[in-house]
Parts: sequence; structure tokens; C-alpha cells
Amino acid sequence: MSFSQKPVHVAGIGMIPFTKPGASEPYHVMGARAAKLALEDAGVDYSLVQQAFVGYVYGDSTSGQAAIYGVGLTGIPVINVNNNCSTGSTALFLARQAVASGMIDCAIALGFEQMTPGALKGAYTDRPSPMERFAQAMDAHQGTDPNAPRAAQFFGGAGADYIKKYGISPDTLGRISVKARQHAARNPLAVFRQELTLEEIMSSPTVYGPLTRYQCCPPTCGAAAAIVCSPEFARKHNLNTDVVIAAQAMTTDTASTFDSDDMCKVVGYDMTVSAAEQVYEAAGVGPEDIKVVELHDCFTANELITYEGLGLTPEGTAEKFILDGDNTYGGRVVTNPSGGLLSKGHPLGATGLAQCYELVSQLRGNADKRQVEGARFGLQHNLGLGGACVVTLYQKV
Repeated sequence: MSFSQKPVHVAGIGMIPFTKPGASEPYHVMGARAAKLALEDAGVDYSLVQQAFVGYVYGDSTSGQAAIYGVGLTGIPVINVNNNCSTGSTALFLARQAVASGMIDCAIALGFEQMTPGALKGAYTDRPSPMERFAQAMDAHQGTDPNAPRAAQFFGGAGADYIKKYGISPDTLGRISVKARQHAARNPLAVFRQELTLEEIMSSPTVYGPLTRYQCCPPTCGAAAAIVCSPEFARKHNLNTDVVIAAQAMTTDTASTFDSDDMCKVVGYDMTVSAAEQVYEAAGVGPEDIKVVELHDCFTANELITYEGLGLTPEGTAEKFILDGDNTYGGRVVTNPSGGLLSKGHPLGATGLAQCYELVSQLRGNADKRQVEGARFGLQHNLGLGGACVVTLYQKV
């Protein structure tokens, strides 16, 4: 639910190069590096930061402190955040909310993940899974394949439902991966920078439904961070005030997730629609005002349905949107200039803050070969099954 929102500046951003599992530093080292980069970018001493919100999915309790303690030991509150794939933007949501409320003037949002190879798995087998209700909805709709990764079954099922409903070509999904690789080739922080052809993507092994291997995001290690502050704090310390969070909304599931017999809704389509509508209303802008978007492309199918969920194109028109090139440079809105989760990588706790890093860089005009010209607004969409969706609108001021 959105409330009256006061502008909050993103004064500093930091991100380290994303890597494959096994090639990274330990999580606490990665986290401290990203935090220090954000502080350096902001020109703020850590002693002025009043609260820290630290996100990760795979890690023991108080891993946030282990990372932040590598920056300094100032005794401030450190709040650990775990919200599946929306963890990083949830940390940002809490940091912004703390500043906007007037309780504090400056906070850091930090996200990191040290992942292992292979498909995502739950950590516990001796208790009910928080995904149980979602799995039941999926099983009732399409059955369960014990040999396929569960996340791919959720999103592959959504892609299959969309294809059946609108009669689009499976190649349309593959074109999203082609774009992702083209964009990532310009991003020195991305894990997969080699371009792929549509034929290479579509001929890679099938994972589930219409999804092939190159249409699924890889397990990744990395970290990213942001410093957020009040306008008064920014003025007092002569900080960068180029970018504000103009509006932000976080949503969770409603009954339609489980009752609609539609895999697109099971994977959070309605959460996306609601969060986007709240943000547009709060900021007084519409999707037609947006020229650059970082959205949650964990699988190509989710990028496709999210175009419509965010209102970038009307329902049922995502294929035309893609074929017309309206989702990339030279089109109407550049989606995932960073390469997205598909090619930049998806270290779960860091993803939302990596999206923040990209959009703030774009609005500052510092995105180098990825720069989207003339963008005044940047829209961020970060989704986690289980579930949570955070949509954030950044504005150049």
C-alpha cells in the first residue's frame, strides 16, 4: 500500500562485478566492498549513517552485521532482510521509508549473495515450505515435474499460459535473451557478456515448457548498495541531489494469485500491476513517461508478462512490443540496459540494489555505452515468489 511519500535522495551507489558461484569473495567481503563504494560515491563518512538495512537470502542470521562490520563499528541498528528475490529492493524500501518518515536522515541499503551452482532449493526439509501454497496452485493447474527446477516450472508455466492465450511464437521469448546479451555486452559488471543468436538460445537444452537454458537466469554471486538521505541532509553535507526516489510501493499476494487458475498470476502478475499503479498515482506520471526500466527478468517469460504488468504495453501486445524493438535502444523504452538478471546475473539479495545502481547511473548520465538518452524517470521492478513485489520510480531533478 502506498502512502504520502516525501522525496528521498539516492546520494550514493555501489556495485561490484557479478561472478559465477565459486569465483567470488566471501559474502561479507563482497558486502563490505559494495557498501564502501556507495559511501565513496556519496562522499559520506560511515559515521554519519544512522541505520543499515542488509538483504540476503542464503546465509545465517546476522550475516548483515558480518558485512557491515567490515565497513565500521558504529553501533547503529542493522536490520537483516530476507524476502526471496525481492530482498534487495525490500531493504531499499525500508531504508527509504525510515528516511521519509523523518525518524532518521541517512541510511544504507545493502544486498549481497554468495550462491552455489544449480537450481534454487529450500534450506529446510523438516518443516512446511513457504512455497507450499504456490506449489499446490501450480500442481492443480499444470502438474509437477520432479525432474525440472521448481522456479522454472512456475515461470515456464506462466510462459506456456501466455503463449496459449495469445498464440505467440516461442521464439518471441528467445528474443528477450538476445536483447539481454546485447545489453550485457556493454556492462563491465555483468557476468555473461558474450552475445548469443536467437538460434543458439532456442537450440539450448529445454528446461521447462517454452524455456530453454539461455532463457533462465544463472545463480550468481555479488553485492550492491545505496545511500539514501533526506534533502536537508544532502544540502548540509553537499551531497549529490541529482536523483530522488519519487515514489515506491510494495505489494504482496491477494486471493487472485491462488484462485485464478492462471500461472501468470501465480508468479505475481497482479502484485506487479498493483504496485505499478500505486507508484504512477503517487508520482503523477504514467508508463508513457518512462524511457528506461530495470525489471525482474529471472526468466524470459517473466520479462514478457511484466511489460504488460507495468503498463508499458497493453495486455496481449507484448509480442508486437518485442518484434517492433520497442523494448530496446531506438524503441520506446529500454528494458534492462544492464543486461538484467538473465545476463548481468541474479545474486538474490543484491539484485534489487543492482537495479537501483543501474537506474541511478542512467539518470545521472553516467551509464557509458548503456546510456539511455533523455531519461527523466527510471522504473524498477523487483519480484519475489512467496511473495513480494517492489516497484520504485526514480526521478532526475
